[in-house]
Amino acid sequence: MSDWFFNPEYAGSAAAQRFASLDAVFAAEGELIASDPQSRVLRMQVGDRRYYVKRYLEGGRSLARRWFGLRDLFGPQRVRKEWENLLAFRAWGIPTATLVAYGQERRYGRFVRGALITEEIPQTVDMANMALQGDSRLRNRRWVAHVARQLAVYARTMHQAGFAHNDFKWRNVLVEAGEYPTVYLIDCPTGSYWWQPFLDYRIIKDLACLDKVAKYQLSRTQRLRFYLDYAQQTRLTAVDKRKIRKILRFFAGRE
Repeated sequence: MSDWFFNPEYAGSAAAQRFASLDAVFAAEGELIASDPQSRVLRMQVGDRRYYVKRYLEGGRSLARRWFGLRDLFGPQRVRKEWENLLAFRAWGIPTATLVAYGQERRYGRFVRGALITEEIPQTVDMANMALQGDSRLRNRRWVAHVARQLAVYARTMHQAGFAHNDFKWRNVLVEAGEYPTVYLIDCPTGSYWWQPFLDYRIIKDLACLDKVAKYQLSRTQRLRFYLDYAQQTRLTAVDKRKIRKILRFFAGRE
């Protein structure tokens, strides 16, 4: 059985035919952007727009990580979690890539394949690439403050909903060109909702992922300002200081 959803906003566009079904998506060819044992990401030009196509196949992971095959039967699939998470971002008011189409195929209840397509956000760059290239905007205090405030709001919104991104890295943060850019979150196939006390650990991990690059690119004052914006406070409490120590120690010995 195959379930396929196509965004009606794209009806009548060139993408409507190219991405009309799961079969059509898996038959389409494009520029390979990334791949792993479980998925492939292609970039495709369709008409005057570009799209990112992520295709997932069964297997890929080790048998143990697939729960000895039970994940394919009962477990949540990464492709489904990814489109659900992007839809959640939209519902929370967090800017993200627009979903054009998504769905999956199951056979006898077992996952076989799935895909999701997002439209490219034009004139954006991921922050990891900015750091790698030594982008001058990272030395512009006003620009950094504008971007950091948005990220603080996004992080707080997710965490207050009991959700953790679980891969909240600079490479998954896009920024537009311009002096006051909009910030977008992308690629979230492992994000999940958590109960306490597990949520606290995942929150620390999210903030530590952001700080992993920030500590080399930003000043201590800028990093502190981000945390205060995130916590909606003007000064640190004893609880905040303990939390910050956990964030700073999270990747100790693993870099």
